[in-house]
Amino acid sequence: MLTPIANLPVHLITGFLGSGKSTLIHRLIEQKPPGERWAVLINEFGQVGIDQAMFAERDDLVVKGLPGGCLCCQLAFVMQATLVNLLHRHRPDRLIIEPSGLGHPAGLLEVLRGEAFAGVLEVRDIIAVLDPRRLDDPRAREHETFRDQLEMADAVALTMTDLATPEQLAAAEALLGESWPAKKWVRPAPHGELPLSLLIEAAGGEPPHRASPDSEAHRRLREAAAGSLLLEDFGADEPTPGKPVREEGGSLGYATLGWRWHPDDVFDLDRVTALLGELPRGLRVKGVLHSEAGWKLYNRAAGAVSLTASAWRQDSRLEVIGEAGSLPQAEELETELQRCLCASRD
Repeated sequence: MLTPIANLPVHLITGFLGSGKSTLIHRLIEQKPPGERWAVLINEFGQVGIDQAMFAERDDLVVKGLPGGCLCCQLAFVMQATLVNLLHRHRPDRLIIEPSGLGHPAGLLEVLRGEAFAGVLEVRDIIAVLDPRRLDDPRAREHETFRDQLEMADAVALTMTDLATPEQLAAAEALLGESWPAKKWVRPAPHGELPLSLLIEAAGGEPPHRASPDSEAHRRLREAAAGSLLLEDFGADEPTPGKPVREEGGSLGYATLGWRWHPDDVFDLDRVTALLGELPRGLRVKGVLHSEAGWKLYNRAAGAVSLTASAWRQDSRLEVIGEAGSLPQAEELETELQRCLCASRD
């Protein structure tokens, strides 16, 4: 049992693929009280690990990424070991956990509220992040994890409100208004803007009246992973200049396709963004790329694209996520991406 820390506030930020969880966490970090050290544990369904690269290194912030599966099932055991190490080594004042977009909260809560962290972690209100436009997509709306994330949430932050129509916003608020028990709050969070006070003032402990449905699909994955050894260092193969490392995976009806390039490989930004823009609209695409215009973060969700500067310098990374069978052919896309390198320019 852990002893150095007692009742560490833990904030669980859930939400479906591309809903804006990382952006919201960035905005919360901007409001961090001086003198506090925070820890952020990020789980990504994909194998490459890109969301961690979106956070700049700083003394008062510890960011740990766990890519390659679902935190609540496939990575449950390695997550527990990682948390123990993180708490002992860094002694944060607050912990934020971002499960993957396909992560089910029930299995994760089982670990956080289990015997190993009794008296150590104080799980605060579960916050679900919802892009109201998702409700127009029956594949998302009828997805078990999507429904359960909203059902188990104590409160909901509505993101992408600047891209949603008034009708979509009204539909989301009406749906959440029917929740029983009622949500503590439902707040617009345009561009991820959410008052930190909503999290800090939230009470800890598990609400006795709120159901915690488990997922049969996630339970099976959790049992299958119980005897597996998962290494913390997922990047066993390092890319060499001109030769990226490709990673592929899939479960829960979704598949991932990703690459890591050597930091000396430089992309033609116009060419690579044009190529990514040609990918089917329904795919989730994110990356951190070394370009002739500097290091850039590329993020595409629900068809909306953002391109911003990045402090990441270790390598270039790209991930494409979609329903099983919807991803482009790996070799063909890799060939096209290689042609976007400046050294490969015609």
